[in-house]
Amino acid sequence: MHRHGYKGRKFGRERDQRRALLKGLANQLVIHGRIETTLPKAKETLRFTEKLITKAKKGDLHNRRQILAKLGNIENTNKLVDVIAPQLAGRNSGHLRVERTAVRRGDGAEMAIIEFVDDIKHESEDK
Repeated sequence: MHRHGYKGRKFGRERDQRRALLKGLANQLVIHGRIETTLPKAKETLRFTEKLITKAKKGDLHNRRQILAKLGNIENTNKLVDVIAPQLAGRNSGHLRVERTAVRRGDGAEMAIIEFVDDIKHESEDK
């Protein structure tokens, strides 16, 4: 069977589980600024989160509500729109980076770190 027209990775999960996985990874990325996961999950999280960052840079009410619908967490939505997005204003795209790190010992999965390209200053660091 061919792969034409099939976008995204399935991760051996059903649709709701896959959406919950991406939502959780994106939330952790917003909270911590960098996370380590498997390479395919990192690449898919990059696609998911880049779209959210683009919406956060517009920052109006409609885009804020769309981000909230995707993340499901009001604190992370506010942090993305009010803290992170203004610091990424100089870029049109490419806000995140995926770096391959190592091979996981247990199952041989390729691991990767996904992080923001620019240094993000969080409000807790200013105090």
